[in-house]
Amino acid sequence: MMDALLDGNRRVLILSPHTDDAELGCGGSIARLIAHGAEVWVATFSLAKESLPPGSAPDRLHGEFLCAMQTLGVDVHRTFVHDYPVRRFSLQRQEILDELVALRQKIMPDIVFVPSSTDVHQDHQVIHNEALRTFKDNTLWGYELPWNSWKFTPQAFVVLTPELLDRKCAALNAYKSQFELKRPYFSKEFVHSLAQVRGMQVRAQFAEAFEVLRVTW
Repeated sequence: MMDALLDGNRRVLILSPHTDDAELGCGGSIARLIAHGAEVWVATFSLAKESLPPGSAPDRLHGEFLCAMQTLGVDVHRTFVHDYPVRRFSLQRQEILDELVALRQKIMPDIVFVPSSTDVHQDHQVIHNEALRTFKDNTLWGYELPWNSWKFTPQAFVVLTPELLDRKCAALNAYKSQFELKRPYFSKEFVHSLAQVRGMQVRAQFAEAFEVLRVTW
């Protein structure tokens, strides 16, 4: 399925509500997509300045995000960084929708990755819902952030090699600020455990899981 979706050097757009969501939800898949020759673009919508350790520079997560993208192989010129206030996306829903429409017109993506429909984080819900409006003619996959989801049911799996999973962990290691805050889902143990569970479901060593919202091919 992955090879079929990538026929013709496809354009892939990853929508990340906050700077680390793309890497957490589909970092291994981003690395695999790029290895298959896909043109990957990543847009993040908040620098989450309120979620930094005390004394941090306001733009710290911006630098960590760009470092993580470089680790995954994403061209810096294919990244977009916005700074909507964290946990306030609903107040600027129309502005975010306008940003998504501009991305659709600029990139014309074949595949769009978004937070899953079961993600209960308020900002993630806004990105998910506005993406459904904007990219209604595109293939849409929802990525997994299990600490925010109660009923995530995957229909698609991207098998990862150990090397791709290591690339994902290396990208997450760029977020020193989040390790300082002791976010448990950044730990190598958690990332490997989740990848092992998802891999076991498709008889592979490691995988990332996705909700299939729409497929156009």
